[in-house]
Amino acid sequence: MSTIMAAPADRPEARPLLGQVDGVTVLSVFVVVLTMVPARFVVGPLGAAGTPAGVMAVLCLFWYLSAMITSRTSPIIGRQPVRTVAVVFTCAMLASYAAAMSRPMPGLEVNGADRGLILTAGWVGVALLAADGIPRLDRLEAVRRRLVMGGGVIAVLGGLQFFTGFDLAGHLAFPGLTTSTNYTSLLQREEFNRPMATATHPIEFGVVLAMLLPLAVHGAVFAPEGRKGRRWLVVALILMVLPMTVSRSAVLGMAVVCVVILPIWPAIWRVVAIMVLGVLTVALRALVPGLIGTLTSLVSSIGTDSSTVARSSDYVVLGEAVAHRPWLGQGFGTYLPQSYRILDNQYLLSLVETGVVGLVALLTVLLSGWFLARSARRASTDPEVRHLAQCFAAAAAVAVFSFGTFDAFSFPMVANLAFLILGCCGALWRLTHDGSGGGAGDAGAEQA
Repeated sequence: MSTIMAAPADRPEARPLLGQVDGVTVLSVFVVVLTMVPARFVVGPLGAAGTPAGVMAVLCLFWYLSAMITSRTSPIIGRQPVRTVAVVFTCAMLASYAAAMSRPMPGLEVNGADRGLILTAGWVGVALLAADGIPRLDRLEAVRRRLVMGGGVIAVLGGLQFFTGFDLAGHLAFPGLTTSTNYTSLLQREEFNRPMATATHPIEFGVVLAMLLPLAVHGAVFAPEGRKGRRWLVVALILMVLPMTVSRSAVLGMAVVCVVILPIWPAIWRVVAIMVLGVLTVALRALVPGLIGTLTSLVSSIGTDSSTVARSSDYVVLGEAVAHRPWLGQGFGTYLPQSYRILDNQYLLSLVETGVVGLVALLTVLLSGWFLARSARRASTDPEVRHLAQCFAAAAAVAVFSFGTFDAFSFPMVANLAFLILGCCGALWRLTHDGSGGGAGDAGAEQA
């Protein structure tokens, strides 16, 4: 078995960041909160920044910073590019905030800017804790496994909601939490229910499933005997429920996963994968008549449908706003839909809110996950580690793509997941480059 499943005996034991609880334990709790607690519930005074996962993310930052008090518990050991990326992103958001506070703003926009800082703190905290707080490859595998378990649960909830219209989250109540005012119980498209499970919107739900799909595939491919059936069942659940969101972003995200993963597989694996996808498509067509046709129409009409035309018009309308504040924007979190308009493109929204500086910082964050994972793949000679790295690269690629199809920072689950994936890519990079993830320098080993 590879290094992921069993850590070598001569590898130094990880030091818990605080007491007997290490960073992976905290991240595991975060994953449970992120996937299991509906994101539509918030701590009232905090608004959009007060989702349970958002609060937990800020606590991750506090955990990380408090661990730096002494050298014995400090997570900062050796090189870690994610730290640099986090500093760049944070400085860009702070600069935008300072520029926004230097001009008169309505109270709602001031509140939005404050919420933006809280969200930034949480995202950075999750990325840093994952990048520096995951001590070994087997602990990274634990995080991956728990993410996939969460994805399997929400896939079941989504399938139930699609077929029955029953919204489990709408029947839950949590002491101290209120339901977000912009929450809609059930959306439909072409007479199909659009499930959202514990997410806030079907688009978010679909993109989250697409980001978790490659991680689920990795677990199934390298599952030990006796567990393969259960792990492939999770993959099948995600593949079946993802199209049920009737989301173009989700379907294209699944295509991105295929483009990234299939080329590294042996030819026989690729053939089997294409056959399985074909069988699932036929099964879904028989199970839900009309769904595949609707999805095909959504994808084929890109550039001509009303949604795409409306998004294209954003470039013209927002040109003047960008021209007035090109470098630092009008302030992260201040472009409120109720005051301006909805922008279904996070890159465009970041350009307006944080300017060129903020957009470059965002691109740096998203692309870093891809490059770190790909570098980890090249640095390892272990087939399982190399495959894991490619799967994390696929998850990062879905984030890079989907941020251009909807305003991702407005959706707490997908935003937090994107930064967690970045942190995991940073941890994998560190573990492979310090010699604990497999032999370095053998870039010629291409077997997955």
